[in-house]
Amino acid sequence: MQKQNNAGNDVMRYAGLGAQILVSLGLAVFAGYHADRWIDISFPLLVWVLPLLVVSMMIYKLIKETSNKNGPKK
Repeated sequence: MQKQNNAGNDVMRYAGLGAQILVSLGLAVFAGYHADRWIDISFPLLVWVLPLLVVSMMIYKLIKETSNKNGPKK
């Protein structure tokens, strides 16, 4: 029973991370689009740069949260 409950917790944890990535990317694209319109840039610079920064930060966070803190099991 404990193993099944632990698997459910893992699924919810990864689902939460996935939702966080989707929301963060959506907000970054939205903010970049409106910032490009406000600054009046002829090409979509911030629409590309902000999501790229968010993706790199999310990959770092994902690796940090999912890495084994005690090292590999023997």
